[in-house]
Amino acid sequence: MASTDRLRQITDAVREAGRIGVAELAELTGASEMTIRRDLEALSEQGVLERYRGGARSLLLRGEEPPFALREQEGLAVKRRIAAAVAELIADGESVVVDSGTTCLEVARALEHRRLTVMPLSLHAVNALSAAPQVTLLVPGGRPRPGELALTGPLTTASLAALRFDTAVIGCCGLTAADGLTAYDLDDAAVKRAAIGAARRVIAVADAAKLSRTALAFVAPAAALHAVVTDDAAPDAETDALAAAGVTVRKV
Repeated sequence: MASTDRLRQITDAVREAGRIGVAELAELTGASEMTIRRDLEALSEQGVLERYRGGARSLLLRGEEPPFALREQEGLAVKRRIAAAVAELIADGESVVVDSGTTCLEVARALEHRRLTVMPLSLHAVNALSAAPQVTLLVPGGRPRPGELALTGPLTTASLAALRFDTAVIGCCGLTAADGLTAYDLDDAAVKRAAIGAARRVIAVADAAKLSRTALAFVAPAAALHAVVTDDAAPDAETDALAAAGVTVRKV
């Protein structure tokens, strides 16, 4: 493989994964680990990525979200563990706003048999809770994004502004202590901010891949979160930094 092709492949792999090890890149490209280390140094000097011992993480913002149907089946067992842990943090009788996204959809499903008032921010989650026997279901206004079916726009933010919730469960596309909680879509970011502003407690849900990743649209600083529920593959350096910012981190 020509060096330019290999550098492009490494750049794409690091950007896609967020962070990746030297051994994985060597296997991917067929190059030696020594060659990969030299390539990573070159890309680091160009500002494309940042080296860490044994690998690299991307410095490029991920501006495009994978399709919902693809994301829904990825890491499903992890998302269900996260959802179960979030459900344990919510007491019967609470009012809860549940964000859009695939992990938040699993949270909505985990709340199906609870005595709660719930406002889901996507039509997928509205459908999941539509027959829930004890849930008082509130449906916001808004415009559903195609495929994602997340509700966005002024009607959605107005619905949130009119209410006060005990808990907001917020999904994200990226979360770091330095850059805070970020999203791909500007309209989606506005809805997330409105949900955070309408709740007394904010629980962010993020699988390990989303930690150490930054997306285009800023939502809120890490200090705005009360808790983060992630999986046990989350990097210790990032979860420790979140904890230092005052966020309670739970790994499942």
